[in-house]
Amino acid sequence: MTQPASPTRPAEPNGAASAKSRSKSRSAFPVDVRTLSLLGVLAALIVIGGITQPDSFLDGDNVQLILTQASVIGVVTVGMTFVIISGGIDLSVGAIVALASVWATTVATQEYGFVGILFTAIVVGVGCGLVNGLLVAYGNVVPFIATLAMLASGRGLALQITDGKTQMVTVDSVLKLGERDSYILGVPPLVLVFAAVTVIGWLALNRTTFGRRTVAVGGNPEAARLAGIDVRRQRLYLYLLSGLCCGIAAFLLIVLSGSGQNTNGNLYELDAIAAAIIGGTLLTGGRGSIVGSVLGVLIFITIQNIFALNNLETAVQQIAKGAIIVAAVLVQRRTAHTTS
Repeated sequence: MTQPASPTRPAEPNGAASAKSRSKSRSAFPVDVRTLSLLGVLAALIVIGGITQPDSFLDGDNVQLILTQASVIGVVTVGMTFVIISGGIDLSVGAIVALASVWATTVATQEYGFVGILFTAIVVGVGCGLVNGLLVAYGNVVPFIATLAMLASGRGLALQITDGKTQMVTVDSVLKLGERDSYILGVPPLVLVFAAVTVIGWLALNRTTFGRRTVAVGGNPEAARLAGIDVRRQRLYLYLLSGLCCGIAAFLLIVLSGSGQNTNGNLYELDAIAAAIIGGTLLTGGRGSIVGSVLGVLIFITIQNIFALNNLETAVQQIAKGAIIVAAVLVQRRTAHTTS
């Protein structure tokens, strides 16, 4: 008895097959090259630092200092990366960090100890993120305008709370987190928090529905809506996430400085956006990398450290940072043209 022929899948045209293979290679190739390039830049900076300041740059204390300084802005950058991938922007992160830090270090808040300071910083951060999210997602306010308004309001409220004065922390359990005795296997607790936020952020972006929806909203909001994604609610969640990261960063900054000031978080929004950009996150949305953003943070902090050790002016540092941002944008445009 003759066996019935099994159904066969129609062969794809050569052009379609080759296009699919090119698409697969393009989706993986630029990410690998970009990450390796960032690692190469970071390695080059380490070599430069080791040559110019061999005794101090590679010292264990200086390495700990670089990682600790990167922790605060790094946590902010993780939240910023999600927002930019979705096609948004958050200019208020520095102001939120300042507001959360001063609100958490008031005399009344410090009476509740460690938990009170941490809880207040996170609640203030999430609250500001909620306002941003509601304005952008449901108020249809352009993200640039909504977060710019929060920047101005947050800075003003922080100044009003402090009256321009520095609020010193008196809670021993908070201050001890910044001391060497609290290091775990030689690693500062702030760095461990930064590492945990980075891992959670990477998993959320690459291994969850939340991450896929974020990329979809940034790539094509209308297509995402037609696919059943609540675009407005997703954008609200993203600004809540950014606010949460700002609240965590504010607490880390309190531990690091032992105080709350209305000037805290100055220009954090520019540093976070710059780190995300050089890490490969598109300003137009739809693509981004947590690993790339973290490497971007480490590159900027390492540059600052090298300049400080060599007694170079801050102006030179800012010029170098601007040049790096421009170069990163040009590379992004070139990559976009070659992959289109």
